[in-house]
Amino acid sequence: MTSEQTPRTTHRYTHGHGAAVLTSHSRRTAQDSAGYLLPHLRQGMDLLDVGCGPASVTADLAELVAPGRVVGLDASPAVLDIARALLAERGLRDRVELMEGDVFALPFDDDTFDVIHAHQLLQHLDDPVAALAEMRRVVRPGGIVAARDAVYSADAWFPQPAGMDSWLEVYMATARANGGEPDAGSRLLAWSRDAGFREVTTSASAWCFATEQDREWWSGTWAERCLTSFGPRAVELGLATTSDLETMAEAWRQWGANDDGWFVVVHGEVLLRA
Repeated sequence: MTSEQTPRTTHRYTHGHGAAVLTSHSRRTAQDSAGYLLPHLRQGMDLLDVGCGPASVTADLAELVAPGRVVGLDASPAVLDIARALLAERGLRDRVELMEGDVFALPFDDDTFDVIHAHQLLQHLDDPVAALAEMRRVVRPGGIVAARDAVYSADAWFPQPAGMDSWLEVYMATARANGGEPDAGSRLLAWSRDAGFREVTTSASAWCFATEQDREWWSGTWAERCLTSFGPRAVELGLATTSDLETMAEAWRQWGANDDGWFVVVHGEVLLRA
């Protein structure tokens, strides 16, 4: 049966959908964001990408499971417009269905998909266990639910310009005030068991930014996010001042300009079977 739950949203997406965020998300690939899942994919699988965003990862997954059905679902109509453009550029517009929807009330019958993929989604939800349970409902017996999320408190970097520690502290506090959990990656095992999954395979992987090109991109996106993404919300919540945001943004620029700059983002991963 299709879920009869009433869609609800009590969380708030901390990053927002500004240009810096969407450009960053569009850079992601299945290889750097879903490598733990790729060995389990095969042609003809039906796949749902929940929280697909600009669909760069969705597009890669669609190519791997063709001619299976692929659906990308997101709560933001504006983001789905960007996803349509990206899919059109890659010649995949007819291969991927894009839908606006709520992860807590997926618009699909029970046992619809062989694979359900969720990347960097659960960290932004007020009830990740309920979201996982809803994914469990629509995955077929023997199918896979795959989730990957960051562990922000495990972020590490060098050198450490003044303001970087404040950035992490303020970002994490803002995310939690918005109803999310920025250390979601370390909670995936517990959440999966609470959602009723009994076969859980866990792993971890990392993004590492150290080349000149990566430093320029990574520092630029976060400097901009300090000013236009989570930053204004942090000011609204009383967690930072506009001056603090400028200090954080400048610290990111200094880190990015340093030839010795190194940054790692740790992620937790789960492959789930009911």
